[in-house]
Amino acid sequence: MGTTVSAELVHHGEQRDRIGRQRMPAERRRQLLAAFRESGLTRSGFARREGIRYTTFCTWVQKDEEARAGGGAGMKRKPAAPTVRFAQVGLPPGAARGLEVRLPDGITVRGSSVEELAGLVRALRR
Repeated sequence: MGTTVSAELVHHGEQRDRIGRQRMPAERRRQLLAAFRESGLTRSGFARREGIRYTTFCTWVQKDEEARAGGGAGMKRKPAAPTVRFAQVGLPPGAARGLEVRLPDGITVRGSSVEELAGLVRALRR
């Protein structure tokens, strides 16, 4: 008998750059910044509501504020490298053991077996 694969391929149709970052058109960015200024929300609250990465949104707001203030070119500084920390976590007993792999081009692969997911990712990359 054949093996049943219990994995799915999910693609949301977002445009991505060559390293996997989602691309946001400039006009949409301007609309979001205008909506943020009118919302009364904090940066983190607005970013969370709109599904935008907080650090990305902060960069947009900062550049927008500099442009509105007349530049600020003399105030440019190189951002500090982020500190990366990892923590080992475990699922509570009885929790679903589903796996999800998000590929750099925006494709998400879900399944319950590491071997099946690895095989599917290898097949997609051929």
